[in-house]
This record gives sequence, C-alpha cells and structure tokens, in this order.
Amino acid sequence: MRDHGGNLDAAVARFGAGDWIDLSTGINRRPWPLPPLDAEVWRHLPTRAAQEALVAQAARAWGVAAPAAGVALGGAQAAIQLLPLLRRPGRAAVLGPTYNEHAASLDRAGWTVATVTDRDALHGADLAVVVNPNNPDGRTHAPAELLALAQRVGLLVVDESFADVAPELSLLPQAGRDRLLILRSFGKFYGLAGLRLGFAFGAPADIAALAQLAGPWPVSGPAIEIGRRALSDDRWAAAMRVQLAQNAARADGLARAAGWRLAGGTTLFRLYETPDARAAQDRLARHRVWSRIFPWSERLLRLGLPGPEAEWHRLAAALSP
Repeated sequence: MRDHGGNLDAAVARFGAGDWIDLSTGINRRPWPLPPLDAEVWRHLPTRAAQEALVAQAARAWGVAAPAAGVALGGAQAAIQLLPLLRRPGRAAVLGPTYNEHAASLDRAGWTVATVTDRDALHGADLAVVVNPNNPDGRTHAPAELLALAQRVGLLVVDESFADVAPELSLLPQAGRDRLLILRSFGKFYGLAGLRLGFAFGAPADIAALAQLAGPWPVSGPAIEIGRRALSDDRWAAAMRVQLAQNAARADGLARAAGWRLAGGTTLFRLYETPDARAAQDRLARHRVWSRIFPWSERLLRLGLPGPEAEWHRLAAALSP
C-alpha cells in the first residue's frame, strides 16, 4: 500500500482509539455548510443536464475560458487514475516529490515513469505532471512558465487540487489549449472530501475521452447538488481564503514555539522541518492529533490546520514544552 494522509486507521492501531483530530491531510476543517437536500436527489440517477450544470458552475467559479471542456469525476483521484489511458503508454515524467498516486497510476497503466526534481527535466516527456501548488512543499509555478512547458511535452497535466487558496496560479483561464489538461479537487478547499468530487478541464477531445472512460454516472446526485451550490457561493470562498491565511500564520506560531522551522506548504497545510519527524508525530499523537510524515524524509512533517477553537487548544497543548 502506498502511504497517504488520512490514514487514521494506522493512528488508531499504533496509539489506540479516541477523539482523533486528523491533520494528516490538507482538507479544510472548516467545511462549507451542508444544506438540506430534496429526496429526489437521492432517489434518481443524475441527469445529463444536472451534470452539465455542475460543470458550468465550476467553470464560472474558477474562470474557465472557452473553448475548454470539462467533466466532473469522483474526486481528482478518479481523474489521476483515468488520465494515463488518454495516450498510448510512453515516457512520463512527474515533478516531485509530490502526491504519489500520479506516478503510481501511470506506472500501472504501462508508462515508463521518472520522478524528477527540476522542471526543465520534464522537457521531451510524452506526458508530464506538475502539481501546482505542490503537495507537500507548496512549491509554485507561474502560469506563463507552465504554458511554455506545455509546448515542450506531449501532454502536460497540471494538478491544481490546492489552487483554490491561490487562484492567481491557476491555468484554468487558459484551459482548452492542446497539450494541456488541468485537474481540480472540490473536497479539499470546501472541506467535503467524503463527497468524492473533482474535475478535469482541457481540450474538448481529451475531455470527451475522459468522459467516455468515466461512464454515464461518474458523480452521485448528492455530490452534484452540493457541489453546484457550494461553487456558487463566492462570498464563502473569499472569506475562507482570508480565514485560512490567518490560520496558517497561527499554526506557524505554534510550530515555531516548539522549535520547528517552516519548510513550505499552502494555507491548507503546512510543512515543517523538525529534529525528528517520527518523534514529532508521536508527540502529537499522544494528544490524539494525527499528522503526516514521509518515508523519504526523517525530518519533515506535514500538518493540516485545525478548525474549531477546541482543536486549536488541543494542538497548542500537544506542542507545548
């Protein structure tokens, strides 16, 4: 099994059950408030019109320009698993370290995959993947740099799963160009990851192929209705960006007092350099706060941001001397 955040089962197995706060992911713990849903949303198969309305609302919210096409999927993860099938397997390159499902999905589909640490090393790949902002270090790339890169590869996949907090980085206003496919997560920023909703936008031919691979009902009726309403709530999104920025600064203060150094991140998650990542994770876990460490680093720990004030008090206690 590949390691991921959100592996609360592992926390319980090691430290026992309890009232855990899962900060091992970058999922917003101040979610968009769920509305009541009509019974029909649960009883009927989603219509094509409903799916198209959801994609149209996402395009409006994120500034997607014509002639781009889009498709709603069961999370960005669903897109990651399908996109290797858009081209005949060849040479793929993933800018890392990053979310490990990109390389794994390409490898499983028969691609020859290299993980590289320099953007220029992506040049010449039949398919290249860049996560922007990157997970877990928050590394960013200007849209102009990525547009130039798209001309140097067969297909550039830009995973914008954390771009809601940095809309100036988004390539969605440029979507529709050949050689460019953009992925978006809904659940992270809106704090509703269990809904399993994500999107892909790109050239119409690529999106049509993804839609065929995904089948007729790739997203549930409740996910369509909740996603459409949330994506229309511009006021909530603007206020949440401000709130998350304040929360990130607050978390940095707590970490700094504990002797940790900020190594990167976004305003949905922070990456800290610690003297010993495993010991730091254990320290938090004793207070039933779960965090993320990485098999490729002995010092780095990723921490999501608490939501309610009680969670902040628990984190502060866990980090106190």
